[in-house]
Amino acid sequence: MYGMYYGMANMVHRATFALDEVTVTRIRRLATAWKVSQAEVIRRAVAATDVATNPDPLAMLESLHQSGSGLSTAKAESYLTAVREARSEWRGT
Repeated sequence: MYGMYYGMANMVHRATFALDEVTVTRIRRLATAWKVSQAEVIRRAVAATDVATNPDPLAMLESLHQSGSGLSTAKAESYLTAVREARSEWRGT
């Protein structure tokens, strides 16, 4: 994985942030509970938020397939037939 070195993150950037007391307390509490550094808490929070707000399209498709709540076979076939006919008309064939 990019940025990893023998299982440990290879730090290539340093940053300074101004945080309110509540946020700092939360970060410290999570670091203690997870037994990781405060920086690791922030990395995990950013990664989790990124996944939650930018879901993987393939994972979403797989989830849809597994849920069985997609189109029925009949509706899908009807849709594909309509698309083929529309394309044929558009192409003039």
